[in-house]
Amino acid sequence: MPYRGPIFFAGGYYHVYSRGSEKRTIFLDKADKKRFTSKLKEYKTLHNVSVISYCLMPNHFHLLIKQNTDEPISKFINRLNLAYAMYFNKRYERVGPLFQGRFKAINVDNDEYLLHLTRYIHLNPLEVLGGNRLEDYWWSSLRIYLGMTDDDIVDTDFVSSYFGENWNNKYREFLKGEEKKRLRDLIAKYLFEDTPSQVRVLNWGEKRA
Repeated sequence: MPYRGPIFFAGGYYHVYSRGSEKRTIFLDKADKKRFTSKLKEYKTLHNVSVISYCLMPNHFHLLIKQNTDEPISKFINRLNLAYAMYFNKRYERVGPLFQGRFKAINVDNDEYLLHLTRYIHLNPLEVLGGNRLEDYWWSSLRIYLGMTDDDIVDTDFVSSYFGENWNNKYREFLKGEEKKRLRDLIAKYLFEDTPSQVRVLNWGEKRA
């Protein structure tokens, strides 16, 4: 069945996912990731979009964003993807589409699910880190949430207001403590796998088999 995106509206939160064509690697080195995050910061300001959390993986990226105006987030994402694809193709002397079709987005209509999606997004790098610490991965918003980096690329108000005083430490414990099955069951409908049984969620400290 063809993918059908959600209706975009002001005040809506969306989990956005975009993958490289034929699952190709779209971030080959640090310079690529820096370029993407700089464009993310530039365009989220121009389009008045709030980035709640993000994560860059070798062949895809996740964004959790809020649409603040009547302008649909599709304009923001399409502009971001186009700018990065043009940069990538020029740098690596290639032609053709970089991303696999249109980006995917799901409206997140529940505060609890929104909170757990930040956890899911921030735990994504566990599959590529090997023995390294999750908080040492620079290409997600996790370090900002843990108070290790100060950057206005993301809006942490939702999470900080939820946890209150010492929210950075409480969020760290939240990442570690949620049971894997409960997290999978909670957020399955907000992910992009075909069926809930295919959703694979890792706990902090666990390695992907």
